[in-house]
Amino acid sequence: MMIQLRLQQKLRFPPVVKSHGGAHSFKLMPTVVAASPPPPAKFSRLSFKPSAKPHASRLLLCRMNRDSDMISQLEIGKANEKRGSHKQVNGIFWILLINLGIYLADHVFKVSWIKTLYLYHSQPVWYQFITATFCHASWSHLSSNLFFLYIFGKLVEEEEGNFALWIFYILTGVGANLVSWLVLPRNVVSIGASGAVFGLFAVSVLVKMSWDWRKILEVLILGQFVVEKVMEAAQASANIGGGYAMQNVNHIAHLSGALIGVFLIWLLSSVPSSTDDNK
Repeated sequence: MMIQLRLQQKLRFPPVVKSHGGAHSFKLMPTVVAASPPPPAKFSRLSFKPSAKPHASRLLLCRMNRDSDMISQLEIGKANEKRGSHKQVNGIFWILLINLGIYLADHVFKVSWIKTLYLYHSQPVWYQFITATFCHASWSHLSSNLFFLYIFGKLVEEEEGNFALWIFYILTGVGANLVSWLVLPRNVVSIGASGAVFGLFAVSVLVKMSWDWRKILEVLILGQFVVEKVMEAAQASANIGGGYAMQNVNHIAHLSGALIGVFLIWLLSSVPSSTDDNK
């Protein structure tokens, strides 16, 4: 928008001066004088109309709008913080899917090479100490382990994260299989996630451990239930087929898995954190 200013011509008529000193007389004629331009107009922020000062109500409206924007941004930030603080649980579902997939491939689709994933104590292969934790002998064996894996694995992942869940599952399962191989006879075949289940159970209890009597009672009730149900599932899996004998209940794997879980928590708690170093 362009503003054009025009000079206004203004006539000024000075008074006529007459001379009385003789024959000569004169008078001043009117002259044309250019008036000075008007002062520049001032425009408010809300309207483009000339005004001396913005109205007080308009200033209040601007401040209210700014304050409301700040409040809305703070509320959005708080919502984002709440979402960020809530850890997304994914790892335990992948563990459950792998266990279920291997069972279907073994018992439903009859994939022959799945049997090579079992831990044969007579001629063990290094990877069998890992893969045996994902294999199961029957549906009752699998279903009970999946149930307890979901409960305790979810607790561990919510507290320690996805990576820690996988570490605890693999280490407790491998440790339980290793102890079983060292102690049990050579005609035994070890499969199942029971060692990892007991390891995750011990980890989930210790990471939430407090001296509140309600927490202690909860741990005792839940613990004896877990032990009883896992033992029943192991008892139901008396034979795995293929002419290989299987021990009815692998107490060694259950106990060693829980002890390894306790050892891992003790080991992690003894490592100084970065906050302790800064102090």
